[in-house]
Amino acid sequence: RRTIGCLMTKFYNEYSPTFDSRFDWNSPAVLRKRAEKHPDKIYLEVPWTNESYSYAETLNLAERVGSGMLSAGATSGDRMLIMIPNCSAYIFAWLGSSIAGLAEVPINTAYRGAFLAHQVKTTTPTLAVISPEFIERIIDVSDAFDSVKHYFLVGTDEEVEIGLSTLIKHGYSASSWQDLLASEKLNLPSVAHADLGSIFFTSGTTGLSKGVMMPHAHMYLFADETVSLTRLTEDDTYMSCGPLFHGNSQFLAAYPALIAGSRYVLQERFSASEWINQIRDSKATVTNFIGVMMDFVWQQEPKINDSDNDLRCVFAAPTASSILDDYKERFGIEAFVEVFGLTETCMPILTPYGVDRPAGAAGLLNKDWFDIRLVDPETDEEVDIGEVGELIVRANFPFTSCQGYFAMPDKTVEAFRNLWFHTGDGLRRDEDGWYYFVDRLKDALRRRGENISSYEVEQALVTHPFLEEVAAIGVPADQEAGEDEVMVFIVPTKGKEISAEEIWEYSEKQLPDFAIPRYIHILEQLPKTPSEKVRKIELREMGVGPETYDRGPQKRKRE
Repeated sequence: RRTIGCLMTKFYNEYSPTFDSRFDWNSPAVLRKRAEKHPDKIYLEVPWTNESYSYAETLNLAERVGSGMLSAGATSGDRMLIMIPNCSAYIFAWLGSSIAGLAEVPINTAYRGAFLAHQVKTTTPTLAVISPEFIERIIDVSDAFDSVKHYFLVGTDEEVEIGLSTLIKHGYSASSWQDLLASEKLNLPSVAHADLGSIFFTSGTTGLSKGVMMPHAHMYLFADETVSLTRLTEDDTYMSCGPLFHGNSQFLAAYPALIAGSRYVLQERFSASEWINQIRDSKATVTNFIGVMMDFVWQQEPKINDSDNDLRCVFAAPTASSILDDYKERFGIEAFVEVFGLTETCMPILTPYGVDRPAGAAGLLNKDWFDIRLVDPETDEEVDIGEVGELIVRANFPFTSCQGYFAMPDKTVEAFRNLWFHTGDGLRRDEDGWYYFVDRLKDALRRRGENISSYEVEQALVTHPFLEEVAAIGVPADQEAGEDEVMVFIVPTKGKEISAEEIWEYSEKQLPDFAIPRYIHILEQLPKTPSEKVRKIELREMGVGPETYDRGPQKRKRE
């Protein structure tokens, strides 16, 4: 145990926060300091559109975007919605909103219907940066967008022209992204480390998904932990290929590169077959995996030149430990690093660079910045070493973890009972201080890198007139990284009949692709407690059986 403690102390002594003063922990301050230090160095590259931007150019455009947002009617403290696919505009929308003192609200581009309406209604954004392809979805739930004063459209000239015409016809105020980029600079407000920087939604468990209020210092610590964890420097290139509306590409890749003064390469999307070519072509030295991405790449046919690349470090959460050593050898990777964290808490548990860890271990406590306990979820009393308990977390410094759930005070109080944040995740700790994730204590699901609220799946499907009740659970996916497939148990309305095919067709209209259930099981009634709560433990025990309908593992394309 003394050895482990020395490892962690050495790790943090060598890799202290990049910006020493916590009062400078906000993205506008970081961007300005980097642009001052090396203005001509490339920060952002977008290979599929052949775009590149220096630190000075990034600052200039972010200030123009922020100024244009304020000119469009936003004031410091307002929310700004982003619903666009990966592109340079996403980076400038994020940094521009921060410079203007606004809080970004990233929206999953797969969302529609109730999923979309809930997050917009909850955050009441003043402005929205959207792609024209999503306009019909907005019109379908127009009441949820009542707070939006102005839309900025990102797309081709033709797409934007058609989109503007549609929005204006429906009475909305809108302009093009290009007009925003050309905005005249204003005197911009000062931004503090304690100001709200982002509202990232995390999956609901026993209710609707919740908007995590992330102060600038919280976002910064997330990113700076990544800088330390991966040993990121000005000489590195960090490549990410996940969507920017997820934290793994924004505050675990784009932001760490900004802090370290690195070059950041943004890919359009993840492709297992193209991943190694993207690594090689971008000259990436650092990248990240989330969920099953690591396993999908491993399943590709090995090539003799797989190790011919500059990659030295992969940040993988979780790491597929059974193939770790072979992975390093095949692709010539020096180190894999791993963490256990949540959007609400940063990363209280991590594995130091180059340290061998026991199989399945997520990491060690980052004691400089966090205090954690494993407790009985019923009593909050700490469990013994080796026993499974709920992970609870408390930050050691102000504004370095979430400030609650936006417009959900009851959920905030519930999560922070006894002044500790309750993760709902079951972990155990061994005698040497290594922590191991065991299981989720919540009803959350994770499929193909997406967090899914079982409650939202249930609420979307139960609106079908032939469905009386719906219960969603996760069942193990056929993948190394321990993800889920969505399974629903349904009870038809009395006197009505409904087929699995009809439910899948309805799901395609109501749910994002990743949330559409693979498995459907039709029951006469759901098992319940005396207080009429669904006993999901019985449904999990039942699992996939001979009477279960299976849609198959492939993702069905929308027409």
